[in-house]
Amino acid sequence: MGFIDTIKERAKVDKQTIVLPETEDRRTYEAVATILKEGIANVVLVGSKDAVEEGSKGLDISGAVIVDPTTSEKTSTYIDKLVELRQSKGMTQEQAREILLSNYLYYGVMMVKLGDADGMVSGACHSTADTLRPCLQILKTKPGTKLVSAFFLMVVPDCEFGANGTFIFGDAGLEQNPDPEKLAAIAASSAESFKLLVQEEPIVAMLSHSTKGSAKHADVDKVVEATKIAKELYPNIEIDGELQLDAAIVPSVGQSKAPGSKVAGRANVLVFPDLDAGNIGYKLVQRLAKAEAYGPVTQGIAKPVNDLSRGCNADDIVGVVAITAVQAQAN
Repeated sequence: MGFIDTIKERAKVDKQTIVLPETEDRRTYEAVATILKEGIANVVLVGSKDAVEEGSKGLDISGAVIVDPTTSEKTSTYIDKLVELRQSKGMTQEQAREILLSNYLYYGVMMVKLGDADGMVSGACHSTADTLRPCLQILKTKPGTKLVSAFFLMVVPDCEFGANGTFIFGDAGLEQNPDPEKLAAIAASSAESFKLLVQEEPIVAMLSHSTKGSAKHADVDKVVEATKIAKELYPNIEIDGELQLDAAIVPSVGQSKAPGSKVAGRANVLVFPDLDAGNIGYKLVQRLAKAEAYGPVTQGIAKPVNDLSRGCNADDIVGVVAITAVQAQAN
């Protein structure tokens, strides 16, 4: 059974309610038909009944709940709560009403905030910034977490490295140029996500173009400092750096370049020094190794809300909904 099939089976055991606000996109409906047919999650669609019926023609989505913000009895409660949450920023009743009736992403996040849904998936036709802005304003960060970050879960076929070819690449989707403290926090969140989703022990490599002092540069110093902070703050995580990619995942290279390291040659969680490296790295592996890439999956938000690539297909949405459901189970 492949990784995403395992995740789907776990999602089915304790079905969560996931809201999908992008009802203007046909891919949403194609995904919903599969999600309901396979019993992966309960689905809420935000939009008018007429628009949903028109958009889903030819597909069986009869098991989905349709919530129309203009007629729902919950809308007034959401408006009051949004005003309460954003009053320090000058939010008025009129502004809150306008936002919730015109922006379904905000409406979906309010459903999650007030417990009417367990998680949300968006991004097929919205930018990452549009998807995450309401989350950061309304849901905030998870207690004990220093920042919101994003990772890709990579499943590489016929691969002897990582956890049978499964890795987390972080941050490959959100944090542009993290300082050492943020990099350490990304390492901790990524390790937690790996343990939750892959159900194996995380082995975390802090990546660089240098291994254990082989190069001198301020960029290397950042990773060295991040590793030091992470080891001090999270002593129960197996973590080491700075390591080049080959030293991190290939046993023979790890033994040669970083003898004595418990991580070198064994890593399954790869923490990139910045977003450029992470984004380039995941796309290289996806395209050249024909890997499955799930994400960007967010971590550190109080409740699970996940982003999609705008180039995603319906199967990608199904996979991310399943991942979101498993995250919600843990919540």
